[in-house]
Amino acid sequence: MKSIMQGVALVFLGIAGAAHAQNHPFGSHHQPYHSSTLSVSAGTAAADSATSDFYWKWKIRYVEAGCQPDEYRIRASTGDGAYVVSEGQGYGMLIAVMMAGQDPQAREIFDGLHRYNRRHPSQNNPDLVAWAQDVNCRDILDHDSATDGDLDIAYALLLAHKQWGSSGSINYASEATRVLNAIAKSNVNPTTRLVNLGDWAMLQDDPAYYYATRSSDWMLGHFRGFIGHTSTDWSRVLSAHQTLIETMQTKYASSTGLVPDFIVNTHTTPKPASANFLEAPHDGRYSWNASRVPWRLGIDAAISGDTRSRNAASMISRWIRGKTGGKPNNIRAGYYLDGRQIESYNDMVFMAPFAVAATTDAGGQAWLDSLWNQIVSTGPTEDYYGDTLKLLVMLSVSRNWMTP
Repeated sequence: MKSIMQGVALVFLGIAGAAHAQNHPFGSHHQPYHSSTLSVSAGTAAADSATSDFYWKWKIRYVEAGCQPDEYRIRASTGDGAYVVSEGQGYGMLIAVMMAGQDPQAREIFDGLHRYNRRHPSQNNPDLVAWAQDVNCRDILDHDSATDGDLDIAYALLLAHKQWGSSGSINYASEATRVLNAIAKSNVNPTTRLVNLGDWAMLQDDPAYYYATRSSDWMLGHFRGFIGHTSTDWSRVLSAHQTLIETMQTKYASSTGLVPDFIVNTHTTPKPASANFLEAPHDGRYSWNASRVPWRLGIDAAISGDTRSRNAASMISRWIRGKTGGKPNNIRAGYYLDGRQIESYNDMVFMAPFAVAATTDAGGQAWLDSLWNQIVSTGPTEDYYGDTLKLLVMLSVSRNWMTP
């Protein structure tokens, strides 16, 4: 079945697909994980196979040609007319660079995603990406950037330099430096050293947004990976986020470790945002943005072994393991910070990221295995967000994640 799907994907994308040499092909597990990090009991070969199988299903659903012959885009269709979002473009680049060696089109897709991004600059900082386009590749919804997309794109470019070198048609190292400098200028608050909501969050326009941050943008492993690649002191950025995480967990979620979607007053006394601060009634709770936090914290802890990251991730894992009685189907779509559920249903967006946090949980082997088995046995949701987070989690847990 997989060979048929691969062939369909090639025809669908209209590409002959020539193999590119890569330094660290999928399945090589060249990136060491910390010695305390748990692995799934199914074993490395089974984890690789499951991840690869799901990749082909994901690819045929979400990777498509852009509006120019050398472009690719990730079909997100997130609403409000947004057919493509920079978040999805960043995810796609991360996936492509890590699947090199498994998919002979990986570099071609990566380069096409990058070319698409370059043709959609933010109106505020042209070295960042306008966050949303419609089905006809027209920029919509303010034409400015979203920090999560910017960060993943920069990180993916660093990985591309490591994977393929920078002597081809795209100088990945140079492009990474360009984007990182733009992020430092427009996405990092110079006072708090925390990432902002996007290059549109300016002090003169609205101090409330200027001194706010989104928890799903706290990419500790990215900040660690950025150290030494530009003149920005990314170690200070990393430390500032770890301190904020500790503050939020201690003050607002001492029994769960959960963090809210948005945090305000970051320059004085940080606290959860109020309802409808930016997106939804649950902006101050563990909802659709914060659902990514166990993955972002967990993968940094799993690879670096950093005590602060590990403490934050494992605290969340221990809570959800106890909350659900060790049964993944008992996970619910969102929680108050004290652990009360928001919704009565389960969703892959909330379930999958807990598996990465579970790798940092010393008592969580059975929980990790249960999560992995549930994730693998669940077919595509036909939802870009859930399916894409699932694939990124599988790359993380199967030990195919890369660092610069």
